[in-house]
Amino acid sequence: MTLTLAFDVYGTLINTHGVMTQLKETMGDKAEAFSLSWREKQLEYSFRRGLMQNYAPFSVCTREALDYTCRFHRVTLSDKERQSLLSSYRTLPAFEDVVEGLTELKAAGHRMFAFSNGSEEAIETLLTAAGIRHLFLGVVSVDDQRSFKPNPGVYSHFLRTAGATGGDAWLISSNPFDVIGAISAGMRAAWLQRSPDAIFDPWGIDPTLTVTDLGDLKQALA
Repeated sequence: MTLTLAFDVYGTLINTHGVMTQLKETMGDKAEAFSLSWREKQLEYSFRRGLMQNYAPFSVCTREALDYTCRFHRVTLSDKERQSLLSSYRTLPAFEDVVEGLTELKAAGHRMFAFSNGSEEAIETLLTAAGIRHLFLGVVSVDDQRSFKPNPGVYSHFLRTAGATGGDAWLISSNPFDVIGAISAGMRAAWLQRSPDAIFDPWGIDPTLTVTDLGDLKQALA
């Protein structure tokens, strides 16, 4: 059966901690904690802007989160270092299982879309740099709705754009908030548990299925 698959990008296909090499060169032992704080604040800022209806592109959330994280960890970056870190977000690497996993799913005949909080231009650039853009029918960005996941309107926007219905459409994401948001909006959703230490939010809304590797998804969806 052909399904419509919406793949979250940041943290699911693309490793947001891919900046670690650069961070280690810049701040040494603080790099790991800095990277985690930056990612957490980036998401928090998108959630807050969505709730406030005070939209700014995801790139702005990323930049403001970097500035906050520098202050929190008492790290001083030069303008060149700051811009270099922000630019790195446009060329982050894909996780090791992504190319093979997506290729198998495409070969199985599924309709595949990248579905992201990032702008269409940023995601097109990111997927192209990672060598996986050709595996998708298209890119669907929340930017058109001027909001962020998990706003239910964003998932409805995906379904309209992809020409799909909730029963035949799956979200694949490593982010529990995204999985819960999609299911709440009438889609089915697979949680990609990228770390054995990752915990799914205990809201009583469980993933339709859970996988630990994209390579397992083809069989799980069969």
